[in-house]
Amino acid sequence: MSAFTDACTAAMLELARDPRVIFLGQNVCYPGHTIYDTLRGIPDDRKIELPVFEDTQMGISTGLALAGFVPVTCYPRIYFLLMAMNKLVLHLDKLGKMSQGQLQPKVIVRTMLGANYPLDPGPQHNGNYVHSLRQMLTYTPVMVAATPEAVPGVYRQAMGLECPVVVVEIDQDKRSEYR
Repeated sequence: MSAFTDACTAAMLELARDPRVIFLGQNVCYPGHTIYDTLRGIPDDRKIELPVFEDTQMGISTGLALAGFVPVTCYPRIYFLLMAMNKLVLHLDKLGKMSQGQLQPKVIVRTMLGANYPLDPGPQHNGNYVHSLRQMLTYTPVMVAATPEAVPGVYRQAMGLECPVVVVEIDQDKRSEYR
């Protein structure tokens, strides 16, 4: 494992100390992506494996938050999060304002910029949408964890906020523009 993966694993274990935290998304229960590796040590009853239905996943995450859970909803790549923009931008981000503060769903949206080194996956899976997310989200901070040292603090800060948060992980060793 890389130092970045190890830092993410430690951060997820720290989040899991809170009994309200639940992890959901693709590759949370079954291998196939780095997300799975970073959830080792998390009990299976705290993880919900979902099919590829990103918009529905964000809706489920919002519902879980309204029921008192703190969902860490995992999107293996930031490009997949694009499919959830309806629920993220128009619902989750605005729910506190629309309800005049009566509903404050706390969701940690976990995503990452995909690797483009040593193998470039092509233009469909190679965009950085951090700036665009920040422009679209009014009440949801977008935080970036770009070094192993930054990961724990970013997730502690996200957990400390009483609002939805998007955390974008960028493993610089796997991104050629950071080399």
